[in-house]
Amino acid sequence: MPLRVSTSDYHTAGEPFRIVTDPPVELPGVSVADRRARALDSPAAQHLRQLLCFEPRGHADMYGGFLVPPDDGAAHLGVLFWHKDGFSTACGHGTIALGVWAVDTGRVPAPDDGSVDVVIDVPSGRVTARVHRAGGRTVAVDFVNVPSYVLARDVPLATSRGDVAVTVAYGGAIYASVDAATVGLSVDPAHYQELIALGREVKWALNDTVHAEHPTDPRLSGVYGTILHEDLGDGDGRVRQRNVTVFADGEVDRSPCGSGTCARLAVLADQGRVTPGGPVLHHESIVGSSFTGAVLATTTAGGRPAIVPQVTGLAHRTGEHTFVVDPADPLVPGFVLR
Repeated sequence: MPLRVSTSDYHTAGEPFRIVTDPPVELPGVSVADRRARALDSPAAQHLRQLLCFEPRGHADMYGGFLVPPDDGAAHLGVLFWHKDGFSTACGHGTIALGVWAVDTGRVPAPDDGSVDVVIDVPSGRVTARVHRAGGRTVAVDFVNVPSYVLARDVPLATSRGDVAVTVAYGGAIYASVDAATVGLSVDPAHYQELIALGREVKWALNDTVHAEHPTDPRLSGVYGTILHEDLGDGDGRVRQRNVTVFADGEVDRSPCGSGTCARLAVLADQGRVTPGGPVLHHESIVGSSFTGAVLATTTAGGRPAIVPQVTGLAHRTGEHTFVVDPADPLVPGFVLR
């Protein structure tokens, strides 16, 4: 293991994203999706992930990505997303952060006033971070995701808090949506531990079922996260909701969750509440930050009606780090208290 690892750190609506521009381990593969599959079985890749995610260099809710080559010359870069439990298939808040980083560093030239597309290959496909600039500053980023769609509606599930109806949708990763009010909860920090517990319970109850099977790529199967949501009232051309996404094994997204917002857009489109050119989703997080979700178009994917979702937000740089590994440190790669 190298003695030093350099990172560029950002947050998107409160959720951290640690960018490793030059990973000091081999991450081979013929595509980004293949690189992820191999990284899951790579002790070196897993060790590096743990080193940067676990305490004392990270924490149980840390998130980041290793930059890798794109699948072909039509994209600017590729990325392997990671969290405390492994490597994820999609990450909207990370894509937004990568768009800002690519422009900040000059990797993708951008105008002082106007927009530029940063095209990124991720394990779930090719996505775009459309970076908007004004007066030489980045003012917003549109995350245009892979087609998203509903997999299962109103799946009955018995939980420790009572029976719930779960809707499962794909937004680059598979999410289970539950109305928090139906189990007597609200999306509020006061209910933080209860929300985590229910999110984990729902995820693991559905993870290996037919409801969580991706229709074309088994590498994308399994419930990545549970979205516990509540309505805040519609008006002014907006559907207003607050959510907390409990992903991996009990990790909590501080942002409204980018790919999760895409999954919610797919559910709301299926219900007729959002449409192309029609109402948008004002999506709040448990910490009060927000994304705006819109349906750009309708399409089909995996033999199902689908949407092309867009999530608008912004990322901010929080630091540049060089992490040092002391060869005598008995706690390398670190630990997680959850």
